[in-house]
Amino acid sequence: MKRILFTGGALIAMTGAAAAAPCPAVTVADMMGVGAGAFPQQYELSEFESLGDCTVEFSGNPAAAELNAKIRGNGELPSLADRLPSEPLVVAPYDSIGRYGGIFDALSNATESGTSDFMSIRHVNLVRYSDDLQTIVPNVAKGWEWNEDFTQLTFFLREGHKWSDGTPFGARDVKFWYDNLATDTNVREITPDYALVAGEVMDVIVIDETTVQFNLPSPKPGLLSHFANHYAQGFQPMEFLGQFHPDIDPNADANAQALGFENGYDAIKAYYGNSDWMDTPTPMLAYPDLVAGLPADTTPTLESHILIAENTEGRRLVANPYFFQVDTAGQQLPYINEQDELFVGESEVRLLKLVNSEVDYKSQALNLDFAPLLLENQEAGNFSVSLRPEIAMGTFTFNVTSEDLAKRAVFNDVRFRRAMSVAMNRDEINEVVYFGLGEPQQYTAFSPLPSFVTEEMAQASAQFDPDMANALLDEIGMVDIDGDGMRELPNGDTLVLNMQVATQGISIKLVELVGQNWREVGINNTVKEVTTDEYRSAQSANQLDVMMYAKGQPLAVILGNNEVFQPPFDNYFNLRTGMLWGEYIDTNGASGVEPPEYVYEMMADINAFQGAIAGSDESNVIGARLVQSVVDNLLFIGTVQAVAPIYNNNDLKNVTEFRTQSYAYYRTYPYRATQWWLDE
Repeated sequence: MKRILFTGGALIAMTGAAAAAPCPAVTVADMMGVGAGAFPQQYELSEFESLGDCTVEFSGNPAAAELNAKIRGNGELPSLADRLPSEPLVVAPYDSIGRYGGIFDALSNATESGTSDFMSIRHVNLVRYSDDLQTIVPNVAKGWEWNEDFTQLTFFLREGHKWSDGTPFGARDVKFWYDNLATDTNVREITPDYALVAGEVMDVIVIDETTVQFNLPSPKPGLLSHFANHYAQGFQPMEFLGQFHPDIDPNADANAQALGFENGYDAIKAYYGNSDWMDTPTPMLAYPDLVAGLPADTTPTLESHILIAENTEGRRLVANPYFFQVDTAGQQLPYINEQDELFVGESEVRLLKLVNSEVDYKSQALNLDFAPLLLENQEAGNFSVSLRPEIAMGTFTFNVTSEDLAKRAVFNDVRFRRAMSVAMNRDEINEVVYFGLGEPQQYTAFSPLPSFVTEEMAQASAQFDPDMANALLDEIGMVDIDGDGMRELPNGDTLVLNMQVATQGISIKLVELVGQNWREVGINNTVKEVTTDEYRSAQSANQLDVMMYAKGQPLAVILGNNEVFQPPFDNYFNLRTGMLWGEYIDTNGASGVEPPEYVYEMMADINAFQGAIAGSDESNVIGARLVQSVVDNLLFIGTVQAVAPIYNNNDLKNVTEFRTQSYAYYRTYPYRATQWWLDE
């Protein structure tokens, strides 16, 4: 057995049991003689008390009752002893024990745009990656256990853990998420691949209140990694949402209709949406006419903060009075009382707000373009900016299922894609866009590069060779018929690539330089900035010629999520192509366009890769084959692996240096924002 588990850990100070000396207020900066636990920067309660030969004395936020009163649907607040689990997670702050209070000012683009860095601040899941981005550590679950062949994963939950409304949280909430939401086609028409194993569903079994077991149809060692880095939380409140689900409550439709919904599933979609994305609009935004009669504004949460107000201009959240973490001094986390999220669609206005110190933290949608002005103003503005490596890089793809059949034929020709790749002057891009701080590279899907990715793979078709580009385009039959210097399609039709740019995901300077490179080999194009919502909608509707966005995933993510190797090669929020290929796969050939054979080979390989032990010879052979297919077929064309800014107000304390400015490990999640505090 592969077992990671702690047991015990009663709230000794609360129950009146014999008490040892009070525990020291340990921080990562000063361990005060207390040894390290089994996992970095955190302890289970019994472990901490044993290592310190002490008893944790618990205390709560003095404003907890006031904050609880702002959460519609919550009853009167019970004592702290009745709010904390009997086995809370003990967190060592980075630098200092914090003070309660304050309002955290956040900045996003729109309701579901540019919000993931803010979402990741309050995020929790069964487990998480520590800030070394290598070690998986307990979080909502206090431990886990694999069987020998990685076909059974058991999680052990915390006794007495509660949702933000005070109702019990347990194994049934995990099973409810999986059986009644993630894999219920009435809620989600297509089950996400991360909820499957080689395309097959798992069997989730409730062993007891605090023990839940995932039984897999075949090995998938990366399932644990998925729960450590993904936004999809492996639980939802069965008591709250179950009242609207016909498999849970026979009166589900009547319950929903009494509130003004058409049926139970309609009510579930109002609260949960049709995905695991945390920022799906709540009834406050989606059903404003019904809000006054609803039981709550949003679903109960296990996160550090819960939504209490939402409109098209922003959101307001307050600290979860039932949150399961405490610091080493026994103070219930989080320290920060409230969060205020403002939506600003214009990148120039967002930049101005950052320069004016109106924001406490920002990383998403901060391209390197912003860095010079931010660095110039950080001292006067009382904020700090660090440039950290990105995992994803600016990547381009052509619409291989374009509705224009003449374009589709060209975009499907690998000679065209190779020509477009070697036409890019990546060295110039690095100097102009990334100030020489990046490294030209081809897209390989994996980032950082695992050992099975060779230098030849990483640089495949990444050289600047306009002569080769011109020769390949001539070979295809794309020539300049009318003498304007721009090539027509082989059938004589005019070709102008309409490049719509969402600057949340890629630098417009990068796109403009690539557009210039392409025009120099006769491929005409226009560049236009659009909102992220406009870009995503057009991409989903198969309306774009060429798509561009940041792309690339670490091995840890790919082990649990195969979407970058299966049409349309990512999810709604990221860079995709082959929308009609994806439709063909999803409908078993009933509609859409059949993909070429190499796509099926990649799909088979990613399932085999996820079933192998990472780092084994078998895994490395399959991984190398996947990467070779990616760089040979060039569905996605990479540019430069670079750095990006991270911004934080200097009044925000316990902020550590991030290893990466990246969505891949769910942005802020490894860096423990629950122990941030405001020194105002």
